[in-house]
Amino acid sequence: MMFCRFDLKSFVCTIFWVVIAVFANFVNAQDVAKSGTVLDSKVRNIDGIAAVVNTGYVTRKEIDDRIAAVKKQGTKIPDDASLRKIILERLIIEKIQLQNAEQEGLTVTNKELEKIISDIAAKNKLTYAEFKEKVVSSGTSFERYKQMLRDDIAVSRYREREVGAKIKISDAEIDNFITERNRSLSGVGATRSTPAAKGEIEEIDVAQIFIPAEGGAGAQAEAKRQADKLLRDAKGDADFLQLGALAAKDNPKIKFQDLGYRTPDRLPQIFYDAIRNTGGGQVANAVVKSPAGYHVLKVMDRRAAVVAPASQSQAALQEATPSTPQNIPITQTMARHILLRNRAGLTDQDAERRLAGYRDQVRAKTADFGELAKKYSEDGSASNGGSLGWMGPGDLVPEFEQAMNRLQIGEVSNPVKTEFGWHLIQVLERREAQLTVEKQREFAKARIRERKFEQTYQDWLRELRDTATVKILNVDDAATSAPR
Repeated sequence: MMFCRFDLKSFVCTIFWVVIAVFANFVNAQDVAKSGTVLDSKVRNIDGIAAVVNTGYVTRKEIDDRIAAVKKQGTKIPDDASLRKIILERLIIEKIQLQNAEQEGLTVTNKELEKIISDIAAKNKLTYAEFKEKVVSSGTSFERYKQMLRDDIAVSRYREREVGAKIKISDAEIDNFITERNRSLSGVGATRSTPAAKGEIEEIDVAQIFIPAEGGAGAQAEAKRQADKLLRDAKGDADFLQLGALAAKDNPKIKFQDLGYRTPDRLPQIFYDAIRNTGGGQVANAVVKSPAGYHVLKVMDRRAAVVAPASQSQAALQEATPSTPQNIPITQTMARHILLRNRAGLTDQDAERRLAGYRDQVRAKTADFGELAKKYSEDGSASNGGSLGWMGPGDLVPEFEQAMNRLQIGEVSNPVKTEFGWHLIQVLERREAQLTVEKQREFAKARIRERKFEQTYQDWLRELRDTATVKILNVDDAATSAPR
């Protein structure tokens, strides 16, 4: 379910939407070089080579096609010269990933490919033959479409394997996450750990968002401006690490992390000076400047450190530590929804108007919510009448969950906007359930992994780019222009 929180195991769902995007913008077709042979002079004369990437190349026509696709989406774009450089870098990264996936033997068999295409056709309520006809009618050959899909799957598998292996999650991180979440669920989120008494050793859990400052005065000023804005946002109701994740999406050089519980001597001195008098759950009053850039800091918690004398037995030490986590009661909600996805050609006003029309029909009892979901919803749950099953706290993106929690049983929401599109929600039932310790740890690990994934992914991409052999030949000219 695309509006649910990200899960790396949702591979088939991810591939489905990737391929639909490719299908809708077939002009993204890429001519990938599959061997280490000398560049074909005929290709050079027709398309022109923009860049050599290891044993392959990026053509100027590929850049033209990708720019046409971006412009077709109607999004705001920079000037053509800047856009060509941005698109070229994206294509270079894609080529590197595909080359590495092939070298690692991450191939997709014909049988696998046919099964995935059949699933895509079924999700679009089409037979295999009907789907093939639609692809061909879009202006590209079905064989080309299959090759694009095969490449996308191989790259996705390679990316999952490589990035997933780099994400490390400690038991301490999981324990800290569960502690904070349980406080929130029990309604005592403002309560903090037992503070250290005078003279006792203290542990401080600090999180940071780091904005690097590279270059001259202009770059320094821009980094400071970004840091000040993030500080203002962090002082609001925003989730601090989620705020960092969003900032990193816009600027991959931005890093965010929870440093975990540390005694003051294990914190950078400039950090400790900035948060010395900052309470748990509060943001430092000012941005911290270091030689590398700017840091926005938040004290997640402060607590007395548990220190056992050398003579203390292991049993006594265990008694001094927090007790084993227990099952906790939670409220689960059974709901269904109608989703209109974000896409070119559908404005927010149009989506909101359409969903408001469906809402009015359900409220007037002239239409059934489930039947409307089957007919109009653009989510995988459509075939089940939009049913989502039982959902607990944190299972859905915040905007969706907050709107759902405000509804009475049987009530239909007004249109709700999330990062995935516009939703109409109806609550069917609620129940009390127990969240086991095992489930708590599984959930915590998935959420921490989600927080770390974007930053790890961006670092991995930079590493790929830095270790590849890339030679830029001509990025400024379109394919129809004479080479310089």
